[in-house]
Amino acid sequence: MSSSGIAVGLKKGYPVEKKEKVPRPSQAKARLSKRTRMVRDLVSEVVGLSPYEKRLLDMLKTGGASSEKRMYKFAKRRLGTHRRALKKRDQVKEVYGKIRARAAMA
Repeated sequence: MSSSGIAVGLKKGYPVEKKEKVPRPSQAKARLSKRTRMVRDLVSEVVGLSPYEKRLLDMLKTGGASSEKRMYKFAKRRLGTHRRALKKRDQVKEVYGKIRARAAMA
């Protein structure tokens, strides 16, 4: 919406050229670099799962129909937000899939 030069109305105000907004550093906060991703993967491979992640994995192994919901609720209590809990649940399910694939190969 450009200004019309008129003092009243929807497009009121002196007509000026809009400045292009410079992206703030906070906008790039969640972006992951190749190096950071590689380091995190390496660390998780070497260190393994944390105790609460092991509990999530155990819930997945033993749980029946409602195991995913229980995993979500547990992860949400530990991590604090809905999105983080969903992400962690998917991450643990992926780890479990890799474990099962490795077991099937052997």
